[in-house]
Amino acid sequence: MTILVAGAGIAGLTFALTCRQIGIPVRLFEQVDKIRPLGVGINLQPHAIRELIDLGLEACFDEIGIRTREVAYFSKHGRRIWAEPRGLEAGYNWPQLSVHRGKLQLTLLKAVRDRLGADAVETGWKAVGYTRERGGVALHLVNRQGETRTERGSLLVAADGIHSAIRAQMNPKEGPPVWGGAVLWRATSRAKPFLTGASMAMAGHEWQKFVTYPISPVDPETGLADINWVAEIKKAPDALWNREDWNRPGNLADFLPAFESWAFDWLDIPALIRSASHIFEYPMVDRDPLDSWCEGRVTLMGDAAHPMYPIGSNGASQAILDARILGRTLIENGLSEEALAAYEEDRRPATTRIVLANRGNGPDQIMEVVEQKCEGLFDSIDEVMSAEELADHAARYKRLAGFDRETLNARPPLIPGPAAPGGPAHV
Repeated sequence: MTILVAGAGIAGLTFALTCRQIGIPVRLFEQVDKIRPLGVGINLQPHAIRELIDLGLEACFDEIGIRTREVAYFSKHGRRIWAEPRGLEAGYNWPQLSVHRGKLQLTLLKAVRDRLGADAVETGWKAVGYTRERGGVALHLVNRQGETRTERGSLLVAADGIHSAIRAQMNPKEGPPVWGGAVLWRATSRAKPFLTGASMAMAGHEWQKFVTYPISPVDPETGLADINWVAEIKKAPDALWNREDWNRPGNLADFLPAFESWAFDWLDIPALIRSASHIFEYPMVDRDPLDSWCEGRVTLMGDAAHPMYPIGSNGASQAILDARILGRTLIENGLSEEALAAYEEDRRPATTRIVLANRGNGPDQIMEVVEQKCEGLFDSIDEVMSAEELADHAARYKRLAGFDRETLNARPPLIPGPAAPGGPAHV
């Protein structure tokens, strides 16, 4: 029988392509009537890019994004704390990619429809619940007109995001996402790339931070590119804010004054903010890790399983790894509860560690350490922290998140066999 997937975001679409590769029928149901290139920039780490390459998608990378060459951390005064190469420049066998989330989703969607057929993804149908049945599962759906339908399959994978109805059914007492006090203002601006031209830069400290990186090639005539940026201000967790007003237009008066002095010799942050045409505001939320992702033949994936703070470039990367590792356990165990249990055993502890580390500021904590020691003012970072301390801090997070270079380069493919787009590796 077929695997049913609730949600056609990055996790669900990657899983559909994986099912095609291993020869398992799959159908996806997405609540929006038409999938559009919404969102802002994201970063995909080499362990996730490796999986997209194994799915035959490398040719699209340079059309939709930028291969990240460096990550750099700065104090609130624009002084460099730490910088290191990334992707191929760091010795990985695969690049790191900065890309607009919507462009990546549309690329995956096109690949799914090309390989699985135009009807593989049904839009306009929202997953509202499920019923466990003997040897299978029933997925309950509703459209905007209030019409309902039920689809049946061998397994159900819930990739329906942080507000997952499937997760809510599994955990009826969980409540809303957890807000830790941080508010994000996110946008893209047309501007000249900075530093290496393909750098991901972060400045500030735990209570005020700015993250930025290019997500498009440079226009040869203007020298401009799409620059993704995130301005973050952290408030007390009990502060009154628009915690559940998702994706609302941002107001410059709410955050620009805090960044007015952040005009550095490598980037004029106030000017970059002012040049954005549309700014959106998000509460930075996650959810407490679950004790279980599975109920019989139903499991969770991506943000439905482990929504995490957008720190360390891991949300989308971990969703892609979910999809591929579930594919591997299906090869090993068939369309069974055992496959879902093996998938959870692998992924739940790993993602729980990342969720908790990101609550502690993840790799960005290095900026807070410097802020606490010297308020971000120094002539040489060696006066504040040694090179060994800085390198060890960066290495620890890579190991925790699963993209330690030596380990990743030496690891065999998650799914063996050819990566040819058209044919399955396993039947």
